[in-house]
Amino acid sequence: MKTRIPTVLLAAVTATALLTACGGGTKAGGSGGESTTLTLASIDQGSVEDVVKAFEEANPGVKVRYTTSSADQYQQQIRTQLSSGTAPDVMSVWPGNGNPGAVHVLAKPGYLRDLSDQSWAAKLPDAMKSVARYEGKTYNAVFGQNGIGAVYNQQAMEKAGLTPPDTWTGLLEFCRAAKAKGTAAFALGNQDNWVTQIVLYALAATTVYGDDRDFDKKMQAGQATFAESPWATALDKYLTMERTGCFQKNPLGTNYEAGQRLAATGKTLGIVQGNWIIALLKQKNPKATFTLKALPATDDPSGTIIPAAAGAGYGVNAKAKNEELALKFVNFVMSPKGMNLFVKKQGGLPSLPDTGYAVDPALSEFSRFIKADRTVPFMDQLWPNAKVQQTMLSGLQEIFSGQSTPDKLLKEMDADYKAGS
Repeated sequence: MKTRIPTVLLAAVTATALLTACGGGTKAGGSGGESTTLTLASIDQGSVEDVVKAFEEANPGVKVRYTTSSADQYQQQIRTQLSSGTAPDVMSVWPGNGNPGAVHVLAKPGYLRDLSDQSWAAKLPDAMKSVARYEGKTYNAVFGQNGIGAVYNQQAMEKAGLTPPDTWTGLLEFCRAAKAKGTAAFALGNQDNWVTQIVLYALAATTVYGDDRDFDKKMQAGQATFAESPWATALDKYLTMERTGCFQKNPLGTNYEAGQRLAATGKTLGIVQGNWIIALLKQKNPKATFTLKALPATDDPSGTIIPAAAGAGYGVNAKAKNEELALKFVNFVMSPKGMNLFVKKQGGLPSLPDTGYAVDPALSEFSRFIKADRTVPFMDQLWPNAKVQQTMLSGLQEIFSGQSTPDKLLKEMDADYKAGS
């Protein structure tokens, strides 16, 4: 996505601007003709800015020319840039194999530089190594762990006199109570198709994996399908939330940015999203307090699971015009200073231990779930190709617009899954 996640995911430039800004690189200054300019394309809007500033301060004379864009826009452009030789030195890369900007998709044709020789690569936790690598080599500087859940506006909740639910029945009652008070429980910006998956992932974590942590292995072995599994239950619950009025009117007419404004200003009580959105909500309403909680999918709170996985990291262009500076940047990102800057701004958790990072109180429940092993990876990170996720995203928009059905979507995802890599 994942995932994944992402913020990290605001549209800030047009596709044309992205191509223009990322192309080439500037050979500026530097002794012996060495370039002191690094080009960077990032989805981490709202957090990469501070990291770039700190990197430039730590490397006097160095200038980072960077662009930020939404996940949808970025994924549409990056493969074209890489194949045409106009890609930047460093770029956002997702873990695993779930979308057009993921490790497997970009490393397989040789677009990414092998980062296995960097000191941090061997220190990644096993769960992160598995999605940062392709054929045993590390290609992704994964700096943080992300989780998906219900992010509540505490002041809006207090005004409504409501508390976060921890059961499925309680969730629907919560939505009805919020609606009775003249507001929706959650903002939903399904105009941006990547957003459509977030609520589904939050529900599938419990409905699919709560009783079967080996579901992905069964899928890989051909022993399970999307259509004939609890994925159908998760999708039904997603639509039940829509019918119950858990979301504002016309989710398809609301984009990601507009959804943020609704949650930040208390027009809704919260938003189901990744932890990365917390920093963006705080920017829009510095006086508000936001807390991430698990989204319940059953009436057994002890069985609730949170989707949690490596977030998008950074890869180095195999044909980077400034490889030395590109490596210096990804190593800064993976240093305690760079990593902590990122996760503090995004409201996440660092991927490496012993960074001295103090967990944001907003993520205390997320942190407890990780320590209790009550998490599963973002689902798309373990799928065999990017097509499965793309079919899911477009199919979910079609379901919300009445042009498709859950059964049709899940069967289409099965067909794409069976096609393999």
